[in-house]
Amino acid sequence: MEFLVRGAREFDEAGLFVSFEESPARLIENFRSLGFGIEDLIAKKKLKISHVDLSGEEIIESGAFSLDGLLIRLERSIAEIGAKRVVLDTMETFFSALSKTENLRHEIARLFRWLSDKGVTVIITGERGKQELTRDGLEEYVSDCVLLLDHRVTEQFSKRRLRIVKYRGSAHGTDEFPFLIGETGFSVLPITSLNLDYGARSERVNTGVKDLDEMLAGKGYFKATAVLVTGRSGTGKSTLAAAFAVAACQRGERCLYFSFEESAAQVIRNMKSVGIDLDPWQKKGLLTMRSSRPSFRGLEGHLLSIVHEAAKVNPTCVVMDPITNFISVGNVEDVKSMLTRILDLLKRQGITLLMTALTSGSERPDVTEMHMSSMVDTWIALDLELIGRGRRRILYVVKSRGMEHSHETRELLMSSQGLSVVGLETNGKS
Repeated sequence: MEFLVRGAREFDEAGLFVSFEESPARLIENFRSLGFGIEDLIAKKKLKISHVDLSGEEIIESGAFSLDGLLIRLERSIAEIGAKRVVLDTMETFFSALSKTENLRHEIARLFRWLSDKGVTVIITGERGKQELTRDGLEEYVSDCVLLLDHRVTEQFSKRRLRIVKYRGSAHGTDEFPFLIGETGFSVLPITSLNLDYGARSERVNTGVKDLDEMLAGKGYFKATAVLVTGRSGTGKSTLAAAFAVAACQRGERCLYFSFEESAAQVIRNMKSVGIDLDPWQKKGLLTMRSSRPSFRGLEGHLLSIVHEAAKVNPTCVVMDPITNFISVGNVEDVKSMLTRILDLLKRQGITLLMTALTSGSERPDVTEMHMSSMVDTWIALDLELIGRGRRRILYVVKSRGMEHSHETRELLMSSQGLSVVGLETNGKS
């Protein structure tokens, strides 16, 4: 139905939907849940729904099988609205009411040729068979393009996959692609990274901490790059992320902040204790906060949610805090694949991405569980160091591609007045 609705609204091409199972009223109700209010298109004769009743008492098989009756009905409906797009859903129901005769395959091929001669683009849906792509194995051999949809459940998470089995006359991806069906309809994103053909920006954006800017050649991060902040719990990862978000808002830019551990209200309250006030920027509309548990949806759901939110908000900066929580949803390779796609998509749009990642107590702060370090441009590591009966937060820049940066290990100070980074004192000397 999305094929027909978008064709009518975006390309002014009328569409015909032929159903062999559900009534028009039922279809209209079902598609409304996907954001497709199609009554207006029907009234304007941009869309027509035709129901072919195949109840048992309506079918009497006698003599040779022919699709002449269906062709006559299709021709009348196509002419009525000047249809350029046609959907036959699910045509196998039509076959199930008949015995499998020798000329059935011939009639199906005749139907496809007839539709092609009419100059219409046709989608035919069918249920998957056990040994063949479709239950009866009758359509794919005459189709120009075959899409295989699969719905599986892995570790209690639902996953939908699409694969292009064949596409005559066109180069196409042969991998499986994740897709979702939601309020905006059918959404598909490549499972592999995009081509590395985006540009390299020379502009800089400040980190939100003046002393940290100084460690990065005095100017902060490169714009449209990926920044990773790693460290154990309590080292200040989220605080650096919040400082970065506020710095973007102070420049008059929009920032999209994803929190995967705390609610927006908790983040705002906690940051006030270190002199970072997010609330005014949220009220001004420059800061958009989205909070959810990773287990709320699968990885594909998070991927599409982030992409859709970025398209809606149009930010210059995105914060994801922390990405390590995604391990509860998928394995390391799946999480890395999802994050790589997000990184590529945001870079292509000129958006600066800052991610935080938790390291366990047994790991060094420069070791990440998802091995994302090679994918990012700037990597900042945080750690806790015991000093007598107390402890201090230490910070250092592991790498920052394309710029001179400090190689010193320094102390991160947090107070109600804000954040600062100072040199470590060793034996009374700096």
